[in-house]
Amino acid sequence: MSNPESDFRLLETRRHFFGRSSTGIGTAALASLLNPDLLAGESEREVASPGIAGFPNFAPKAKRVIYLLQSGAPSQVDLFDHKPSLEKLHMSELPDSIRSGQRLTGMTAGQKNFPIVKSPWTFRQHGQSGTWLSDLLPHMSKVVDDICVVKSMHTEAINHDPAITFFQSGHQQPGRPSIGAWLSYGLGSDTQDLPSFVVLLTKNTFHQAQPLYDRLWGSGFLASKYQGVKFRSQGDPVLYLNDPTGGTDATRRAMLDRLAQLNRLREQQIGDPEITSRIAQYEMAYRMQTSVPELADTSDEPESTFQLYGEEARQPGSHAANCLLARRLAERGVRFIQVFHRGWDHHSNAQKYLPTLAKETDQGSAALIADLKQRGMLKDTLVVWAGEFGRTVYSQGKPQTFGRDHHPRCFSIWMAGGGIKTGISYGQTDDYCYNITENPVHVHDFHATMLHCLGIDHERLVHRFQGRDYRLTDVHGRVVHDILT
Repeated sequence: MSNPESDFRLLETRRHFFGRSSTGIGTAALASLLNPDLLAGESEREVASPGIAGFPNFAPKAKRVIYLLQSGAPSQVDLFDHKPSLEKLHMSELPDSIRSGQRLTGMTAGQKNFPIVKSPWTFRQHGQSGTWLSDLLPHMSKVVDDICVVKSMHTEAINHDPAITFFQSGHQQPGRPSIGAWLSYGLGSDTQDLPSFVVLLTKNTFHQAQPLYDRLWGSGFLASKYQGVKFRSQGDPVLYLNDPTGGTDATRRAMLDRLAQLNRLREQQIGDPEITSRIAQYEMAYRMQTSVPELADTSDEPESTFQLYGEEARQPGSHAANCLLARRLAERGVRFIQVFHRGWDHHSNAQKYLPTLAKETDQGSAALIADLKQRGMLKDTLVVWAGEFGRTVYSQGKPQTFGRDHHPRCFSIWMAGGGIKTGISYGQTDDYCYNITENPVHVHDFHATMLHCLGIDHERLVHRFQGRDYRLTDVHGRVVHDILT
């Protein structure tokens, strides 16, 4: 019978073998992990956890990312991609030549007719750029000159889970590191008191909202210390933030020190790198007991902040409150902040539900742009607003109930700050808002461009796992230089 401990030793990595070959170096590294200031010079003390040597690969335009992910897929036809041609095409049949035998979801595969439905909302041009936006986005209309609308996004996935997994990890199947984990791995952390990757979930609005799994911000085959830390909207932002009743800080500190000693002994015995991650995470949790309550307490914000973000910003868990919290996290050095908002899956009654979702997200998203700009932070903060795919121009079911099905061939997102050109629209779609006619942008291209803004060559951010080199963009991806400053 095999010995599990012996089997594990055979799986030790080359890096770990050389790391263990020098006890002195290992001890120094661990001491540096637990107390980054201990061995650091004056110029090093601002960096809580460095990333890979040589990263960033060149001077970055962005230091951090705030990613507003709209789970469920917003309709580009009704929000960003103005199509006056649909006035004449309304209620006509989508030509077979346009659909070109595209794969359909199980929800419309049985339909015999595909009637085109124009957007019931008016589009207008805004700002000096003249960017077209739906009237559903009155607050975003005030910041259009600070954003870049990409109308030519496309993906390979047609169902929600593989599509959102693709956007999060560069692969449709679960198991790969999320984009935030890749950034934490490559660039390290700029803060000692908070995680480098934080996830905020907006309270669910509709029962039909797509589920969000923890693996969407997981670390995959990277060390677990790189995974996102989810902040809750009710109670303590992080579970077990407070010590048990009657406990003291001194008792907590003594317990952690003793636990670290036991973990170090175990690490010396079996050499599991995850034990080192565990020690680091315990230490981070200890520091978060002080940093997180201060972060989450917005009572120090002036009244002008709540006028900008709206009264909903006073309600923990709302999109506006999460956008405000994202700005506070960015101020404190968090590398990657992802705000998830669910409920955009409108297969029917879109005329009822879409205005509600747009209203929930419009003011907070626009306020985040304006707030970062007035603080001088937008120039080095990359802000992204995106869903996992788009929506069809034809109606799912009866046009009277007005639903739109999944559409991976073309959809719209917007980006701002951190090296992105301002006040432009990039890419074009046909008169049916069905196919891309100019400047297509694939998910891999999107990831490569994000990494470029952070000073990373996407082909160099690599991790070897099970004998193969992996990267966020797999073997694809091109940087979209046309939208970069």
